[in-house]
Amino acid sequence: MTVTDLLSYEDALASFDPVMGLEVHVELGTRTKMFCGCSTELGADPNSQTCPTCLGLPGALPVVNAVGVESAIKIGLALNCEIAQWCRFARKNYFYPDMPKNFQTSQYDEPIAYNGYLDVQLEDGEIFRVEIERAHMEEDTGKSLHVGGATGRIHGASHSLLDYNRAGIPLIEIVTKPIEGAGARAPEVAKAYVAELRELIKALGVSEARMEQGQMRCDVNLSLRPLGRKEFGTRSETKNVNSLRSVERAARFEIQRHAAVLSSGGTILQETRHFHEEDGSTTSGRIKEEAEDYRYFPEPDLVPVAPAREWVEELRAGLPELPRVRRKRIQDGWGIAGHEMQSVLNAGALDLILATIDEGADAAAARKWWMGELARHANESGTELAEVPITPAQVARVAALVAAGDLNDKLARQVIEGVLAGEGEPDQVVDKRGLKVVSDDGALGAAVDQAIADNAAVADKIRGGNLAAAGALIGAVMKLTRGQADAKRVRELVLEKLGVQG
Repeated sequence: MTVTDLLSYEDALASFDPVMGLEVHVELGTRTKMFCGCSTELGADPNSQTCPTCLGLPGALPVVNAVGVESAIKIGLALNCEIAQWCRFARKNYFYPDMPKNFQTSQYDEPIAYNGYLDVQLEDGEIFRVEIERAHMEEDTGKSLHVGGATGRIHGASHSLLDYNRAGIPLIEIVTKPIEGAGARAPEVAKAYVAELRELIKALGVSEARMEQGQMRCDVNLSLRPLGRKEFGTRSETKNVNSLRSVERAARFEIQRHAAVLSSGGTILQETRHFHEEDGSTTSGRIKEEAEDYRYFPEPDLVPVAPAREWVEELRAGLPELPRVRRKRIQDGWGIAGHEMQSVLNAGALDLILATIDEGADAAAARKWWMGELARHANESGTELAEVPITPAQVARVAALVAAGDLNDKLARQVIEGVLAGEGEPDQVVDKRGLKVVSDDGALGAAVDQAIADNAAVADKIRGGNLAAAGALIGAVMKLTRGQADAKRVRELVLEKLGVQG
């Protein structure tokens, strides 16, 4: 891979204004493909889920998947789009080995949903509105496996294998209008938009939207224009970016690359580009076609789709609580400030906290452990919070042990440490490490007597009425018991043995 010249991000934004367009493909969770009855289940043997229709064999005729149409309408409604009263499918013509028909059945100038918007919240709480151009129905292509090369890409491969199981899987492509005005925050806006869109798709129940499995992928279109100019620059399109972090990195890299080219007097090529996870860079793919190059024309084998208005309104009325509304309800229920809720969201902790509450923990305790000890561990290990090796049920059990007085916070942190280290369930870690709080008066009394004997001057202060000095004796007892004493009971015993009323 050749080294790409980059301008510093600050210098790039000092001279240029970024404009983005985001195209997100969502693989619908239907049981069958978009235009035939073949299964969509993952993991089947290559080419075992195909038929004459999805292989494009002569004489095979497609039939539209009704659930796919319904899912498209739900997505459009949730994105505040207008739903077409009448729309058609089109043939998008191009040759590629994983396209068995040599055209893709899609929608062109008559999408099912159009002219919407999605409000997204940035990390500091600012709301940024991303306008939606369209959401249209189409089918996925097959999958190429390039064998013999070092990168898994076609360059350098000795041969390629084709699996058409994915050909015909229902897709919804959601296309934004040009995103202007984000400035230096453009990469953050891109990440926040895809994150919010993913949550919305999952809430609708139309897809699991697992980016790591290709169920949701983003094409990042980016161009730069000199500050103060209205005309858009030439865009590049970074294809099939499959994580939130990568969407942000791809946008940032392209801003720096475009700026370096333009600042040196060069010209940006309108092309597709590949994103590389290992270093966040992009490399050239192929020259990008314009719409006319695809020779779109109406699909003659499919009738138009004309959703009845009554059906559309039924679907609108049946939409679930959408993510932003849900988050606000939860925040109000917890009684926390907006910045606290934003911290939970930024950490990716909301669903983990809710799952912990479902396992029996109270909201404050669940937030405390996920946002404290576990967030610290995630940061130190460089992992996402959801990847930390502890379950909500285990966190809830730790919280229950604290609430019952069997653990204090210091011991609870050691229990969590043990669970993360693979030592077993919380109760097993407590037993193995001997971490249970000491609340037996016999054992505590002996430790208190020892602390008083070792700190006679402090004891005299307490007898003289300086109750604040009791903290020193409590600390001494905690040290003697390796932090396992019940601090509340220790204070009671200290005052009792010194003949002082608390």
